[in-house]
This record gives sequence, structure tokens and C-alpha cells, in this order.
Amino acid sequence: MQYGICHLSIVPIRACAEETAEMVSQLLYGEHYKVLEQRKQWSKIRSAFDNCEGWIQNLQLTFIEESAYTDLMEDACPAHTVDLVSYVELDKNLLLPIVLGSVIHKKSNHVHEGNSIASSQQKSNLINTALLYLNTPYLWGGKTPFGVDASGFTQMVYRINGYNLLRNATEQASQGTALSFIEESETGDLAFFDNNEGIIDHVGIIMENNYIIHVHGKVRIDRLDHTGIFNYDSKTYTHKLRVIKQII
Repeated sequence: MQYGICHLSIVPIRACAEETAEMVSQLLYGEHYKVLEQRKQWSKIRSAFDNCEGWIQNLQLTFIEESAYTDLMEDACPAHTVDLVSYVELDKNLLLPIVLGSVIHKKSNHVHEGNSIASSQQKSNLINTALLYLNTPYLWGGKTPFGVDASGFTQMVYRINGYNLLRNATEQASQGTALSFIEESETGDLAFFDNNEGIIDHVGIIMENNYIIHVHGKVRIDRLDHTGIFNYDSKTYTHKLRVIKQII
């Protein structure tokens, strides 16, 4: 088994070993992974954080020793950047821009120039973090303030605050405790929505006073009730409520 770490700002994870393949997720700076399979130009990896599997180009692969990987796994609460964009100094006078939610490890040789947090935050801070992504455009597989999908958004908001969510909405819906009514929910809880086939395909973060922040075209704030999400722009319900889960 081989191991790696993301030493670039953002690396796409693709469904198969082709440049034109679907982007299923992204690696952000500092995220580590196992290398499951190697080909001439591509490698299949599994993210240590959420077990997401996919293919990255070998040109964007940085190997680390198993001992280094073990050290990273033992770091229960690494620091995450909280600036939209900050920098790490790779060498003297050589800076790499990194995005919100990137991972800063204690034993890294790179010097981070920016703000980060390295402990679990109060549940009330989830919305403050979520608002940093407001108006971010929708991007399938995205996890950054320059493009994000619904479950990538909720995963990153929770992750920055010290809590782990799985990668897609269906997986996230398997976590936490189900609530019977919206009135039982708290700010920061997750609301899940299903499609016509009954498959959960959307998630958002509940705010105060029956509002929700979620990704629909962009990260936006809409109304939430027992039916689902009411979109102010279109004056219609866009998502059908399935379940509310309390993670924290």
C-alpha cells in the first residue's frame, strides 16, 4: 500500500481515469489518502477523511511514507483554514494559495500565513462558517468557495468546525439522530430532501426562524417548512423535505 498527501491547492477526484470524467469530489491542500491502484498516468485513491474513492492524475500525486500517514491519522483535530484564501510558504519567496477548509498539519514543513482553527467549535458557529460560502456557484463534486455542491458544502462547514460528515447527501443522512418535526430542530441541524424516486439527493443547514442555507445554483438562503424549500426567486417549492438530522 502507498500513501499520499495533497500539496496543491485543489485536486479533482474523477470517477474514472480520464480528464473528461465526472468529478466526484476534490482534494484540498493537506488532505491525505491511500493509493489503491496505479496506472501510467492516473492513480486511484481513497481519501482518509471520508473514504471517498476516485482517480487523480499522477502529475498531481505526492507520496508520503506510511509512518507519516500514520501520524496524520493520529492527529484527531488538525487545523483548518478559515480565510477564503490564504497562503502557505513552500520555500523562501514561493507561496501557494490555498482555500477555505484546507488542512494545516502540526508537523508540516510549510508555513501557513493566515487564520485557522484546530478544535471543535460551538454548534452556533456553523452558520457563521456557512455564510462564508454565500453566493458560491454550484459545482458538481466541488468543495471550495469557488464552486461547491450541496453535500460538499455541508461537509466542509462541519469539517471546519471540527465535525465529520461523509461525502454525499445519502451517506450524510445515515448519520446523527432523526427529528420528528422542524420545531424540534436547532440552528445547525441538517435537513435532507429526496427526489421523485425517494432517493435523498439534497441537504442544507437549518438556520433560525425557518430559514435554510443550501446550494441551488449557488449557496443561497431560502424558507423551510414541512413541505420543503420555498425558493423566493421562483416562488415555488424546489425540494421536498424527507428528514431532519441532528449531528451535534
